[in-house]
Amino acid sequence: MVLSELEKEGQIIRKAYQRRLPSDTSKDYYFIQRETGITEPITVEYGFLDNKNDAAKLKENYIKYAQAVARAIIKYVNEETDTNTYVVVKGDSLYSIARKFNTTVDELKSLNNLTSNNLTIGQILKIPETEETEEENIYVVQSGDSLWSIARQFNTTVAAIKELNNLTSEILNIGQRLMIPEVSTNETVYTVVAGDSLYSIARKFNTTVDEIMSYNNLKTNLLSIGQQLKIPSSTVTNTYTVVSGDSLYSIARKFNTTVDELKSLNNLTSNLLSIGQTLKIPDTSSDTETTYVVQSGDSLWSIARKFNTTVNEIKTKNNLTSNLLSIGQVLKI
Repeated sequence: MVLSELEKEGQIIRKAYQRRLPSDTSKDYYFIQRETGITEPITVEYGFLDNKNDAAKLKENYIKYAQAVARAIIKYVNEETDTNTYVVVKGDSLYSIARKFNTTVDELKSLNNLTSNNLTIGQILKIPETEETEEENIYVVQSGDSLWSIARQFNTTVAAIKELNNLTSEILNIGQRLMIPEVSTNETVYTVVAGDSLYSIARKFNTTVDEIMSYNNLKTNLLSIGQQLKIPSSTVTNTYTVVSGDSLYSIARKFNTTVDELKSLNNLTSNLLSIGQTLKIPDTSSDTETTYVVQSGDSLWSIARKFNTTVNEIKTKNNLTSNLLSIGQVLKI
């Protein structure tokens, strides 16, 4: 049962066996098991610390492996199933566990006959059964889940899930119930790729670094590959951040509008612009025009092939005088 649970967590398993003492085969070979009184001891070999690969894997997964063993033991001694018990991990408190499982500290203490709020790592707590509701915004964690995979599944972000569930780490437990943020239909989720920065993403979606940081509760400009950022569609289609070389005329051409429309919508009294200035862009959603954001490795030829058009047509449509492109550049197709 231990091996089976470890395998669910991605560990490579071998076998379970007993090695007997040659001088007395009724006893175990290992003193740590034969000299432990009336117990049923087992040794779990997770890997070898002097093996570089094993050591790295253990460092990353030791909590999951320990919880897998605990689940197997719970099943073996006929305790309640995974969905009704919880194994305490570092950083847990009765309050955080109660919040995690939508119950109260008093209910946990009563069900587990606790006389204080003190917990120990590895302690097994019974979790009060809650009436199952068919809420679409509740997800029960399965084996192999991570906050990243769940965020991808529900088109949200890791940060949003952690905030909604008051999580202080990204460690999950099988059977844990998570509230899933409702993703507004006017919201876009962007996954960070290699080479991205908040500045390049802001340029890509015609918004500002400050707006992205505020919308995602970011405290620094640092990003990680695979991180998901929420981009409100109101900024995706209706604002533009002025960059070096811009003019009202060039911006109007880029978004198929006029200088007068831009000035009127933004209450501008002159044609002067400043780098970083955010401009509202007139809504052109009624147009049938397609736009494409240039990615790393793109060329006019590859984009033309993708949209079944020609290089010359794209250059004409976008007033391009050369074949050079920049990542994040918006092209009208």
